[in-house]
Parts: sequence; C-alpha cells; structure tokens
Amino acid sequence: ADTRIISATNRNLPEMVKEGSFREDLFYRINLITIRMPALRERIDDIPLLVVHFADLLRKQNGLDEIEISAEAIAFLQKLPYPGNIRELKNLVDRTILVSGKSVLSDEDFKAQYVEIPAPSSPQSPVRSLDEIERNMIRRAAELYGNNHSKIATALGLSRQALYRRLEKYGIRLPE
Repeated sequence: ADTRIISATNRNLPEMVKEGSFREDLFYRINLITIRMPALRERIDDIPLLVVHFADLLRKQNGLDEIEISAEAIAFLQKLPYPGNIRELKNLVDRTILVSGKSVLSDEDFKAQYVEIPAPSSPQSPVRSLDEIERNMIRRAAELYGNNHSKIATALGLSRQALYRRLEKYGIRLPE
C-alpha cells in the first residue's frame, strides 16, 4: 500500500527527540516535509479576513442575513492572545453571531462572548497538567493493587497494552 501521513503538532519534536520523550525512529519516518504555520497571534493581519470568512460560512449554513463586523470589533479581536489559535477565533465569531442575533456586530458583542482563560500566576499554580495527573494516577493504582498490571489497567479503564504504553511514556517501571 502506498500511503501518506500528514501530521500536525504544536510541540518541538526535535527537542523532544533530544530529551528522549519522542521516539527518534518515528520522528525520521514522519519528518519528510516540515511546514511551520505561525500561530494566529503572530499574524494578526489575517484576523479580519478570517472573521469575514467565518461569519460568511455561518451565515450560509444557517440561512442568516448579511453580517457586518465593526472596525472596533476587528480591533478588539486583533488584540486577543488566542491560545486556542484559529479554532478559538472561529468559535468566538460563531458564538457571537448566534447569541447576539444582530446583523451588525460591535466590539461589545464580542467582549460579551469572549472567554478569557487566565494564565497561571506562578510556577506553583494549583493547576496541573493532564500528563502529571495521569502519571500520579498510575503510581497510585500501582500502590493500591500491588503492581498487578491487570488490576491496574482495569482500575484505570485501560487495556494492558495501553497501560504499558503509558508506563513507557512516563518512564514508570513496575515489577512484573
């Protein structure tokens, strides 16, 4: 079979290979052509075109009247950080159009629908990564079930193979 794989990531794979957190052989298998796509916050000049495009798509899909976006609204949208990238912008545009029901949208309409996720205030933030939580759950299950792989996998809702992949991912060694 002749296949092509197209993949995308927001991670630095060469750095992860160097750290040992991404398989080197897999990196070389998938790394034929690399295209760096800058984040939306690095190309704010694209925001007006994207907003009009998303508004037009939603309008056509829902049979809505023409939608106009004010210059103040575009200026507001260009100031946002967009940690969710283009999906975040699209969702904000869609949500604002659908909730407001207006044909002319102002910056106030977008401000009313914008959901800001505050950045952690310090390295000791109470928010932990999903990887950290998963790693701790595996260790806790291992303590509870005396390193019995079948019981640990069942308790975590995983197959044994999935458990083994996670053990390898997190560098956890359990006695057999």
